Amino acid sequence: MRLNDMLIKTRGAWQRIAACLLLAVMAIAGPVHAQASAPDHQPLLRALNAARLEGCEGHAGPATPLRENTRLSAAAARIAGGSQLDDSLQASDYRAMRVAQITLRGYTGPVALAQGAMDSSCAAVTDGELAEAGFHQRGTQTWLVLAAPFSPPGAAQAGSVQARVLALVNEARAQPRRCGNESFAGARPVRLNAALQGVALDHASDMARHSYFSHTGRDGSHVADRASRAGYPWRTIGENIAAGQMNAEVAVQGWLKSPGHCANLMSPVYTEMGAAFAVNKQSKAGIYWVQVFGVAS
Repeated sequence: MRLNDMLIKTRGAWQRIAACLLLAVMAIAGPVHAQASAPDHQPLLRALNAARLEGCEGHAGPATPLRENTRLSAAAARIAGGSQLDDSLQASDYRAMRVAQITLRGYTGPVALAQGAMDSSCAAVTDGELAEAGFHQRGTQTWLVLAAPFSPPGAAQAGSVQARVLALVNEARAQPRRCGNESFAGARPVRLNAALQGVALDHASDMARHSYFSHTGRDGSHVADRASRAGYPWRTIGENIAAGQMNAEVAVQGWLKSPGHCANLMSPVYTEMGAAFAVNKQSKAGIYWVQVFGVAS
């Protein structure tokens, strides 16, 4: 799940834009032939990676090969036993950002199985974000599960991630840009502010801990309230939030593609910024991002 939301306050006026992307993929395919393939998954994995590298139907093959994940293979076995995809992933303790299920019937040997997967589910097999695979084979049937793993940055990376967000923001601000129907000239860079950083981290952590996505905190506060509580003497304050993105690049690109978020990020008014992320694997989105812009009185 990936979500974005933004909020701006200039002593009285609020603006808000929200966008949500929820993507899931499922493919089931296969003509019926005769024999079951070998129970060892490595020959099938090698054959699938060879076919994936070649690409199909105009889809270029990704350079990164699939790797087997034992939890995904456990999920594939549960699907073979009659469980639903989401239930199987949860029972196997595997969190996926996106997932594709492929069921093949009757193919003999790993090469034929790989070609069957390509023929029935080309887009899924050649999707570079689907980097992990699970397999289960029984009789003449093979179940494949391909997934984009949940792989957020760790807490130890917080400083480098914050620095990366700042660099990406200032790189974007340095260039003229159109945000929806509004044009922006290049703007001066913003600098990090410790108080705004704390405001961003506290709200990201609260959303992650309590599994919600909103500019409004559980106490009813908005970014202006939280900045004031932190002792930041704001004249104009703005906030972008996002959820589900695994790295700074994707989070910032998401904001830039949304007219409202982009306008917030490009505003020449702002001089300072704080940015943070928080992770809770058990929450709805898994990872939450907050970016707070400000200019002091």
